[in-house]
Amino acid sequence: MTTLTDNVFGFIENRVTPVAGKAASQRHIMAMRDGFISAMPFMIVGSFLLIFAFPPFAADSNWAIAQVWLQLAERYQGQLLTPFNMTMGIMSVYITAAISYNLAQSYSMEPFMPAMLSLMSFLLVAAPLTEGGLPAGYLGGTGIFTAILVSLYSTELMYFLQRKNIGIKMPEQVPGKIKQSFDLLIPILLVVLTIYPLNLYIESQTGMIIPEAIMTAFKPLVSAADSLPAILLAVLLTHVLWFAGIHGAAIVGGMLQAFWLTNLSANQTALAAGAQIPHVFVEGFWSFFIVLGGSGATLGLVFLFMRSRAAHLKTIGKISVVPSLFNINEPVIFGTPLIMNPTFFIPFITAPLVNATIAYFCVKTGIVGAVISVVPWTAPAPVGAALRNPLMI
Repeated sequence: MTTLTDNVFGFIENRVTPVAGKAASQRHIMAMRDGFISAMPFMIVGSFLLIFAFPPFAADSNWAIAQVWLQLAERYQGQLLTPFNMTMGIMSVYITAAISYNLAQSYSMEPFMPAMLSLMSFLLVAAPLTEGGLPAGYLGGTGIFTAILVSLYSTELMYFLQRKNIGIKMPEQVPGKIKQSFDLLIPILLVVLTIYPLNLYIESQTGMIIPEAIMTAFKPLVSAADSLPAILLAVLLTHVLWFAGIHGAAIVGGMLQAFWLTNLSANQTALAAGAQIPHVFVEGFWSFFIVLGGSGATLGLVFLFMRSRAAHLKTIGKISVVPSLFNINEPVIFGTPLIMNPTFFIPFITAPLVNATIAYFCVKTGIVGAVISVVPWTAPAPVGAALRNPLMI
């Protein structure tokens, strides 16, 4: 048994940790993660506005306040949904600019101009002018994968031109802002000459513009990511990385954000259409059902520590209880410590896997409602679990 344990820990320390460390510091992964985080306020506000448009009460409720709310929501649903459409409904627009901005910062570039270039590039392929207006069909969750690819391409293109000193040379006397605007001319031209013709070619061959083609290509992957095996794999990888001392939630969560937001958008579309909500694996499912109290689902462990006879563990429990209620558990992870601690390896890995399995079947069978809104992950688990689908209250 000791030999097996040593082999497992040796594999984690020698093989997993170096790879995970490189992934955690990879600039494109970090830019995507930080880009999603930057756009989160728009999505949180938009999600709560959706709740006002679809009150969490049955149509035959006898409660007076519920009836007033239902009547107001029905009468002013269009007005209530307008802020939602301008936040969650076009979240890919914000994500595009945010990813590009963060990637440009990692290259020590002035980030505003690359963000503007990426935004133009995304709109060029995702919202071509139709009947005098910009269609919004791919500006929301269905355009996320396009947003990621376009923002990375546009920023890398601008960085390449800057690194090779390719651009319009301006006299030193020209103000800096004017020079920055002229620095965009060649990148804009190259984007128009590369992405736009590609969009036209794909449309002529398949009848689909780039975002639609990308969603078609990613559809099997999105469906697979919503399955229990995929959820368990993500949970396992996250906690193995954490056990190795790498912030697994930041790495895996950053890569899963595109899938989570795509699923969330589909759930909200189904809600608006009065259809069955299709997806289980959304960020709220992760935060409030799988990792209660933080990675490792350590909230219960903190309560046990508070009753421990060991002074050290009892102190850790008292220090950690308030942060853990808000899903922040670094004090207990590093204070115990849980990292590379063979005593806690099995429960640290297993508890979230069990939570995920139970929660998945509860949602699938309708015992618990699927996620339809974005709630900050720092919300206490009972509150966040309720707010992620107020229609089930």
